[in-house]
Amino acid sequence: MAVRSLKLHAQALVAAIQFLTRIPVPLTVPFEPQVLSRSTTYFSIAGSMIGGMITLGFAAVQSWLPAGPGAVLLLALWLSLSGALHMDGWMDTADGVLSHRSRERMLEIMKDSRVGAMGVLAAVLLVLFKFTVLYELLYNTKSIYVLPLLVTIPAWSRWWMAAAIVIWPSAREGEGIGALFQAASLRHVWSGFVLTFLLACGIGLAFGLPLSTSAFTAAGAAAVTMAIGTFMSFWLVRKLGGLTGDTYGAMNEAIEAILLLALLLLTTH
Repeated sequence: MAVRSLKLHAQALVAAIQFLTRIPVPLTVPFEPQVLSRSTTYFSIAGSMIGGMITLGFAAVQSWLPAGPGAVLLLALWLSLSGALHMDGWMDTADGVLSHRSRERMLEIMKDSRVGAMGVLAAVLLVLFKFTVLYELLYNTKSIYVLPLLVTIPAWSRWWMAAAIVIWPSAREGEGIGALFQAASLRHVWSGFVLTFLLACGIGLAFGLPLSTSAFTAAGAAAVTMAIGTFMSFWLVRKLGGLTGDTYGAMNEAIEAILLLALLLLTTH
């Protein structure tokens, strides 16, 4: 029984990494409801792997490159690690929700593979926002908070994706991302939260931050994540009648951007 449970958790972790990132894991796991639902617990682990690679890149470009080119390279790395999966959701959500059409028409627009003007505009604004924040972090800050908190930003945003899948209804019952994870429960969400919080504290300690500081910053990141995620979820459900795979990606992008801004404000004041 213990061996089977360990195997299921290992499969769930691999599934989370393969689903949310482009980080190669040379293992094959069954993408079935039991595995996928359990994988929501480990969404933040996949996010922290992205965050870890971004942090390594940040340290490298801060040492060797001017802030402008360094910020561009970091953005390119950030997008490539997820295959721009969540950026695609951000663009599709902007196209649909900002069209101000009927609920059914907005959902149709979001399923369309073509990108409209609002999607392009939303993507440009988001990339510019992230670029300017990364530029400022590279150019103006030498704070001890930057590297450990940068690791955890993608972890918190992906934990919220799991929470949104479980807590809010799907706009397309029986199809899409929600259907793949329909067996996920609040137990998985809260297990993921505890894991993310402990992970954030552990990363802070590994970078030399006191435990109290690590816990305080982790709590702050969690609060910002839940505030932005809850606001967006209520707004999107009111507009669409539920959430979709695109909206999960859009919330991930928004939470990452706001947490980056919070990190900049923390380290420059």
